[in-house]
Amino acid sequence: MLAIFSGILISLTNIAIHGLLTVFMVRTVHNNLMLKHHARPTLRIIVTMVLAASILMGAHFVEIWLWGLAYAFLGVTPNPAEDFTFAFVNYTTLGYGDILPVEPWMVMGPMTAMNGVLLFGWSTAVLFQVLSITSQRYGFKY
Repeated sequence: MLAIFSGILISLTNIAIHGLLTVFMVRTVHNNLMLKHHARPTLRIIVTMVLAASILMGAHFVEIWLWGLAYAFLGVTPNPAEDFTFAFVNYTTLGYGDILPVEPWMVMGPMTAMNGVLLFGWSTAVLFQVLSITSQRYGFKY
């Protein structure tokens, strides 16, 4: 039960982190769109998308780091040096299977994966919206 409670707590914390960094990204992109640019629309769209994706990637790294810290604190893996790697593999749903959690924490891997899938989906939706709005702003049709 402690594993499920811990997984829910970490997931909710990551959702809050993702929300905060998404708001930061939207404000940053909006401010970027309000600047007077002399570059071509295609270049403006590319710069905007790189900026948005970079901020969201940073959010994902923070969230993976949080899972790794939780794994270390809870003793989820037999080797603490593998906590961040195990968190990364689970969060991205890569699932190598070369690192296994200790018995009472087996549910943490799937909970990490569930959190990662949710937050990657969120990022994808936000990036598509940024692309759509940016394209409209610069009159770019695709």
